[in-house]
Amino acid sequence: MGLLLHRLLAARGRLIAFAAGLALPLGFSPYGLWWLIPLLLAVLFLLVQSATMRQRVLRGFCFGVGAFAAGTYWLYFSIHDVGGVAPPIAILLVGLLTLIMAVYLGLWGFLTGLLARGEPAWQLLAVLPATWTLIEWLRSWFLSGFPWLSLGYGEIDGPLAPWAPVAGVHGVTLVLAVVAGALALLVVGRRNDRIRAAVVLLAAALLTALLGMPQWTAPTGKPMTVALVQGGIEQDRKWLPEELEKSKTLFRDLTLEATHADLIIWPEAAIPALAHEEADYLNGLKELMKARHQELILGILTYDFGTGEFRNSLITLGDNARVYNKRHLVPFGEYFPVPQFLRNVLRLMNLPYTDITPGLEGQRPLMAHGIALAPSICYEDVFGEELRDFLPKAGLLINVSNDGWFGHSIAPHQHLEMARFRALEAGRYMLRSTNTGITAVVDPAGKVIARGPQFEPVVVSATVQPREGATPWVRFGNWPVLLASALLLLLASAPVRHLWRWRPG
Repeated sequence: MGLLLHRLLAARGRLIAFAAGLALPLGFSPYGLWWLIPLLLAVLFLLVQSATMRQRVLRGFCFGVGAFAAGTYWLYFSIHDVGGVAPPIAILLVGLLTLIMAVYLGLWGFLTGLLARGEPAWQLLAVLPATWTLIEWLRSWFLSGFPWLSLGYGEIDGPLAPWAPVAGVHGVTLVLAVVAGALALLVVGRRNDRIRAAVVLLAAALLTALLGMPQWTAPTGKPMTVALVQGGIEQDRKWLPEELEKSKTLFRDLTLEATHADLIIWPEAAIPALAHEEADYLNGLKELMKARHQELILGILTYDFGTGEFRNSLITLGDNARVYNKRHLVPFGEYFPVPQFLRNVLRLMNLPYTDITPGLEGQRPLMAHGIALAPSICYEDVFGEELRDFLPKAGLLINVSNDGWFGHSIAPHQHLEMARFRALEAGRYMLRSTNTGITAVVDPAGKVIARGPQFEPVVVSATVQPREGATPWVRFGNWPVLLASALLLLLASAPVRHLWRWRPG
């Protein structure tokens, strides 16, 4: 069987890698086939563990092309359907991103070729999982970062979820990759190797069970009733001048319904105007909140007359007036890292070309009824390390977003999945208000306890309990995972490996 498998992989390695990558998004939301991720990763590990350097690079690259072509196709909708860019250019831009993301996995193949020496067990249980985790971590921040399809996110409903508050998404990825390596070793390993693989799988199961027992955070203060307002206004209509008054009326009317809420949250750029242009409207809302003893947090664009800078902001209306300015901006969506002559090209292509200014680091949490809130705008919630800046002081997490850019695609479901992961990592409720969905309340276990339908005006209400304390991930961030990955690579190195030879039986 091993010889037949080797011949099949040699003959069709790149095609199999591409097909496995195409299937990878099925492991993520909205499909949720979490068990598929370690199986597909095991296939890729089998493809590279005995391959040449060139084969490793090409097979890793092909896996990446398949995964990101199938998993991020929705960018075409935001660029063409909403952005109005011509189809050939939109396809070119999506294709470029897919190829760039695939290069990371080509680099993974290259590094495994440099580091993989000796027995298959060391490759499959140490080198391949550790280098995958390090490459995934690099992809999460390098050149602004694009952490979509990080493998750990797909395990939010799987048995490895208890690792999230301990080691974060990259820690889940590392454990998952080791499990995938053990599964591959059961297929191609000799008797002693299969024993090693079985021991690794058993150890992973026992550790996961133990990690599911502690309660890392505890309730603090009184429960709070929240109301998340979703306007349901699709992106192609949102910024039309004739929609402004309709939007203002809609959000105010929905807010008036939330009479029993302590905290009301509107989505990102809920009102399609600059804050100073709607000063009277906002002051009226502030007086309403004070009269009803409520707090309102809403997303809106702000303008600094002193510097001439635009910002994507969250403002609090009520007794706790504070502002949070988005720090992690979307490249080519909110800022454009290109010279002036290319900005002129963007203008001709009907692409936006004016930069939003990022908010400063070290901003204070928002406040509501004495509870500190960890804010994030749009895809800031996919960068867990940045959310840690507000923890453990913050008792709740909030995210306002506008996934209307992605239409009726899988992107809003993927985004909610990552927001759920942040709640699980931090051991706190996540309150997520979006323009078109998916608006939801997520509990500290990462479970959705209330959500609204997409593309409809709705108020999602729930009672949440602020939390205090710090999970291990909040305390230490990604450092333990990076050190564990480095240790695995050290143990797999030739000089150290000879000291660790284990011959059972």
